[in-house]
Amino acid sequence: MKKITPENLVPMDIFTEDFPLRIDLTYCKPAPDNIFGVIYRKGAKLWLHKHLAKVVLIASAACFKDHKLQFVLYDGLRTVEAQKRMEKSLIVKKNPGWLEGPDRLLSPPGAGAHPRGMAIDLSLETMESQLIEMGTEFDYLAAKPDATFNAAHREYQDLSDEIKDNRQKLNTAMKIAANNLKTPLLPLPQEWWDFRLPQKIYQGYAPLSDKALPVQMRMTDDYMNIADPKDFPDAHFESLKNKIYEEIDDALSNVLTSA
Repeated sequence: MKKITPENLVPMDIFTEDFPLRIDLTYCKPAPDNIFGVIYRKGAKLWLHKHLAKVVLIASAACFKDHKLQFVLYDGLRTVEAQKRMEKSLIVKKNPGWLEGPDRLLSPPGAGAHPRGMAIDLSLETMESQLIEMGTEFDYLAAKPDATFNAAHREYQDLSDEIKDNRQKLNTAMKIAANNLKTPLLPLPQEWWDFRLPQKIYQGYAPLSDKALPVQMRMTDDYMNIADPKDFPDAHFESLKNKIYEEIDDALSNVLTSA
């Protein structure tokens, strides 16, 4: 497996002043604000692989242009240690079926796109940070994952026209961005909020562990007492931001000028 280097991870908070998006890193919060309880360390950031970060930026601009809505980002990189904490949470122990089967609702440690920074969980809200109705809350995990029982499934039919339209707004914005950047994108069928790089891409990379990341990138406190000379100075992120802007300039212009 190839390794994802820290240089390829992007902290999404550096874009909030220039793009219509807000960071709400859910797993920093205690229950009942999220169903698992506190998973991430205080001060953790939302990181994405640079290819997915570009899609999110373009999509947020497209959605604001067409609907005057902004993105709220809930989760991105979920390190192996963070996945282990989820697996040990009380609610997962009560629902072991979430970890089972090809359509499982929760990936075991090391599996899936999140531990590679190649998945984003997000929703839509007004510019006043008022969530719009999407049919379920983020992280609604049904007893069964298929479209017959799972109200979060993209093919679930017992929804109002308004909710279907709201979900479509998010889907369309993400697809427009991915197409403009020529980046393959998979809307996860079981969860309306989850978009990721396809399995054939993320499975080619090893999952990320906090131990292998610079201190400032670590998601849990498991290895925070280990100093790491790879920490990046502020200048790195300013340079990264400028580079990302250069790389998305043409696609952003296409989206903003399209009819």
